[in-house]
Amino acid sequence: MFKDWPNVAARLLAPLRELRAGAPDTMKSFSAMAHAALEPRALDAKHKELIALAISVATRCDGCIAFHAEAAAKHGASRDEIMETMSMAIYMGAGPSVMYAAQALEAFDQFAAPKDVKQREGVIP
Repeated sequence: MFKDWPNVAARLLAPLRELRAGAPDTMKSFSAMAHAALEPRALDAKHKELIALAISVATRCDGCIAFHAEAAAKHGASRDEIMETMSMAIYMGAGPSVMYAAQALEAFDQFAAPKDVKQREGVIP
């Protein structure tokens, strides 16, 4: 395993809380923008999370990969959908995106795995 993606997401929670407290107006505006962007309209939440995951790979953002892989799993994305999404990220981002696509796939697998598999692999206690 390259990274423990649930742990990547968990480790970011405290610094994000500090950022919200230290820059409340900016973070409220960011949250409002996120809420508006994620509102299901022509695209449902799952497809928006797939797009966000592809952009996370293309921009090489570990925290973004963690949060959007988790959200994609929660919104019912399949592994095949993740693979097609990673194909698009690779196509748009070239070689470096290949490395991040592999990590995004690993992150999705960790979030989508049943709890007993996560325990067996040492991802959760």
